[in-house]
Amino acid sequence: MFHSIINRSSNLAVDELKIRLIASKDAERITAYYQKNRAYLQPWEPLREEHFYTLAGWEKRLIQLTELQKHHLAYYFVVQQQGSDEICGVVNFSNLVKHPFHACHVGYSLGEAFQGQGIMRRAVDATVQWIFEDRNFHRVMAAYMPRNERSEKVLQSVGFEREGYAKDYLLINGHWEDHVLTSKRNPNWKPV
Repeated sequence: MFHSIINRSSNLAVDELKIRLIASKDAERITAYYQKNRAYLQPWEPLREEHFYTLAGWEKRLIQLTELQKHHLAYYFVVQQQGSDEICGVVNFSNLVKHPFHACHVGYSLGEAFQGQGIMRRAVDATVQWIFEDRNFHRVMAAYMPRNERSEKVLQSVGFEREGYAKDYLLINGHWEDHVLTSKRNPNWKPV
């Protein structure tokens, strides 16, 4: 299925989705996203301190995230549906390393009410395309827990390939979890 992607710098539009870098104006919306999906996301994420779920915590965190984005050290995208201000998901790129690696990690989450609509598949595809074309990265890496079948399907559907298996890879929800390691390479990468 073909999906139209419009890229205006870091503002992406895919079908009915708006995908853009997070900004300080999003403090209330991102707080609401994590409060609403706290229990749903808990099995898949690190343990969070209580301030992570507060407006004050997100106002402080957004200062850091916008600085990281300004200096091209990380990118944190929010996903919304056209006509709605509600954040339905996030896609973030971290551990950005340029020469000689030209690679980074991608992570993402989607609210419980938005599961099963292909939203995350389209959001990951569009943002990976952006990081390849606009930021000139060669490789994007992602890891998922073997029991997370939804994440596995998202990554497979957008062209990530399995590269390995890591025991006790990340501390998730208070427990060391094994992860399947995947990556997608940019076939059009050129040195700048």
